[in-house]
Amino acid sequence: MSSAKWISRLVAVSAAIALTAPLAGSAQSVDQVLNAEKQRTRLAQESQQRIDGVVSDTRKKEEKYKRLLKEIEGLKIYNTLLERQIQGQELKMQQLAGSIDQVEVISRQIVPSMTRMIESLKAFVKLDVPFLEGERNERVANLESLMEDPEVNDAEKFRKVTEAYQIENDYGRTIEFYTGTLDIDGEARQVEFLRIGRVALLYQTEDGTISGVWDQKSRSWQEADDYKNEIREGLKIAKKQVAPDLLLLPVSAPEAG
Repeated sequence: MSSAKWISRLVAVSAAIALTAPLAGSAQSVDQVLNAEKQRTRLAQESQQRIDGVVSDTRKKEEKYKRLLKEIEGLKIYNTLLERQIQGQELKMQQLAGSIDQVEVISRQIVPSMTRMIESLKAFVKLDVPFLEGERNERVANLESLMEDPEVNDAEKFRKVTEAYQIENDYGRTIEFYTGTLDIDGEARQVEFLRIGRVALLYQTEDGTISGVWDQKSRSWQEADDYKNEIREGLKIAKKQVAPDLLLLPVSAPEAG
């Protein structure tokens, strides 16, 4: 091959290299630009994530701060109420301290009063119409024992004494019957007693053959066979076997006080 042809080919190759060299440089520059843009995008995303994290953390702290403010406000109100309660309790403590001193004085006064009340009740039962004698005397004896019991406080003792008085008071406005034994002509007989308040106390034997009435003036039983039918009817009323009705019964005349 001649030297002229070699020179022509060399020129053509040089020209091709010259033409391709700028294109390669441009491709490399585009990649660099793209890579830089990706890097900026990644950095921007990371920055945004950090910003979002800071915002979220700030909001959480703000919400927590608001909750704490509400709790503090609630605690202030609660403390105010507690202070008022404490002041009220201190006032009650002072009042109780004064009451305790008064209780000691009242206790020294009420015990003798209760003792006198029991003695009066005992005398009253003894002098009263003799109905339910065993039950009533036992109640008085229990009160006397109660007063000697150191484990029972004065308030309970007083309640029991007033309760006994109330029971005695109720006897005066009720009608009842009860069974028991009575000495009639030297013989113990089973009888039914009829009590009408404290106005009348009567009895009748189980067979209905003997009837009697208590005479408070002579403090003895008197014969009342003339009223056996009325007494029998009164017993039925007391037993709730028949409706209440008017009865003609022997009653002692009231005495002047």
